[in-house]
Amino acid sequence: MFSAIVVIFGLIVFEVISSIDNAIVNAHVLKTLPEKQRKFFLFWGILIAVFLVRGLLPFLIVWLVNPALSLVEVFHFAFSGDASIMEYVEKSKPLLLLGGGVYLYFVALSWLFLEEKEYAFLVEKFIHKRSAWFYAIASISLTLIIYVSLKVNPLLALSATIGSTAFFITEGFKKNAEEKEKEMMSGKSHMSAWSKVLYLEVLDASFSIDGVIGAFAFTIWVPLILIGNGIGAIVVREFTIRGMGLITKFAYLKNGAMYSIGLLGAIMVLESFGKHYPFWFAPLNTCLLLGIFLYLSYRELQLAKA
Repeated sequence: MFSAIVVIFGLIVFEVISSIDNAIVNAHVLKTLPEKQRKFFLFWGILIAVFLVRGLLPFLIVWLVNPALSLVEVFHFAFSGDASIMEYVEKSKPLLLLGGGVYLYFVALSWLFLEEKEYAFLVEKFIHKRSAWFYAIASISLTLIIYVSLKVNPLLALSATIGSTAFFITEGFKKNAEEKEKEMMSGKSHMSAWSKVLYLEVLDASFSIDGVIGAFAFTIWVPLILIGNGIGAIVVREFTIRGMGLITKFAYLKNGAMYSIGLLGAIMVLESFGKHYPFWFAPLNTCLLLGIFLYLSYRELQLAKA
């Protein structure tokens, strides 16, 4: 019970900080919507984002990594703890962890090199000015991971390439989302109100992938992922409605989210190659990183007031 509580708490924190971008985009676009469409999205959006996407995606990922199991058997594994199915899933765990780890590593690396950001440290500015290095470092990293994977298990190499492919597909959606958001906020968009609602639903789905994949660094037990990610998603939605102005004041919160994503990616890659960490390691590091960057943001706020 204690380990489950620790894991769920870590999942909630991770879901909240990894969904900050999504919440900010939602808040900005919602301002351009009439009251009717805004209420529709805030009600049905929670049902779709929390119960449909975040509810089904963990099962789908486990099933894709274990194609010999039917979806019924995957659900049975999740809620019954069947020993034979659990043993089978445990054997395929490295495949899930490596693909997810490569995906999260690329997400963090892309943010570090390519995205505009508030610089918490001078080294971030130095790295950002050398954005072209991202492609070289990402390519070399993937090559090294595949080289090691082939020595351990050729299927791990396939998992790594699937993780990188998933990153570039979702990154394309996110870049398009940034352009659409700028267009909507400038008033130049010709999208109807219902088109914007549909756009937000698709955007929610693409952003939820980071949180669901990262959850497997905490646990592979799907019920815990459902509880932690579900509560975290509801908290983020509440921030979207009420507290977005407060969140945006914390300049370095996104930095903490991305360092946390990068660390979880590294943990997943190392675990896929046989390194083992205690159940509290991922939640503890996620909370520590959040605390550090909350403090840095608070200090920045106090300096601005002085």
